[in-house]
Amino acid sequence: MKQIDIIGGESVYCIDEIQLRKAFKLAEGDSTSAQKIRSAKKILESDLARNERAALAFLIIDELLKSK
Repeated sequence: MKQIDIIGGESVYCIDEIQLRKAFKLAEGDSTSAQKIRSAKKILESDLARNERAALAFLIIDELLKSK
């Protein structure tokens, strides 16, 4: 089975610098949230290929936008 490459195409989602900085801040330190984020990230990085992680990231962002 040929893998589907999800790189390229027109921009759909825009994440600004403030959002990105807040995400990094939430994922850093010793808080419960930071520990949960790092744990989930470690599992995903070990279980999913890069393309699969990218697809999951897009799906999560899409669901978050729809659940405002």
